[in-house]
Amino acid sequence: MHFLVVENYQHTELGVLGRVATQEGHSWHTVKAFEGEPLPQGTDAFAGLVVLGGAQDALADEAYPHLPKVCDLIRAFDDAGKPVLGICLGSQLIARAFGGENLLGLPVEFGWRDVTPTDAGLEDPVVGKLGAGAPQFHWHSDTVTLPDGAVLLASSTMTPVQAFRMGDLTYAIQFHFETGLPEVRNWSEAFSDDIRAHTPDWHSRFDTEASRHAAKADETGAAIAKAWLSLL
Repeated sequence: MHFLVVENYQHTELGVLGRVATQEGHSWHTVKAFEGEPLPQGTDAFAGLVVLGGAQDALADEAYPHLPKVCDLIRAFDDAGKPVLGICLGSQLIARAFGGENLLGLPVEFGWRDVTPTDAGLEDPVVGKLGAGAPQFHWHSDTVTLPDGAVLLASSTMTPVQAFRMGDLTYAIQFHFETGLPEVRNWSEAFSDDIRAHTPDWHSRFDTEASRHAAKADETGAAIAKAWLSLL
């Protein structure tokens, strides 16, 4: 199947999700919306939608005027009964699109940290791949309140809303299941100054953290990716 990917920021890649999609025979079209590339006007050409993350907040319309259009596109795919996946900023835009509140500027959650599914999450065909809980990569200081009708699927110690679902096919996932070890290495280099500002010892403990958590995180991320792609 062929799906649409919206990039909201530099160095945001499909990562694990893209590798699994290639293995499963899917294809995708990427719109670099943060560079001004136009978003499609409709959903007909695509089986689903992926909205990736970014360093900006979900209300930064003045600097990123495409954000309200992304919310419109999220609703359009949902109305069409086509799967939607929002990751990090993408999940926050799903919350915005459906009337949830965006909570900005909270303490930073960063690095590999455990995510635990709710009872509904354990039964969910996508987020249930977390099992009883698994380490996943995080990088955010914003979060959301649940929109009306949302089903809470996962939480972490710092962030009560780590994943939720609207209806059966629209998934908002705060944690970066798509960010495998190669992508974490890339971010650690590309955004080294930003990371030092909130986690100054990250680069000295990166190898230890990666050896503890990356393999399990990547395995779980691939399972989540495969499960969401099956919805297409």
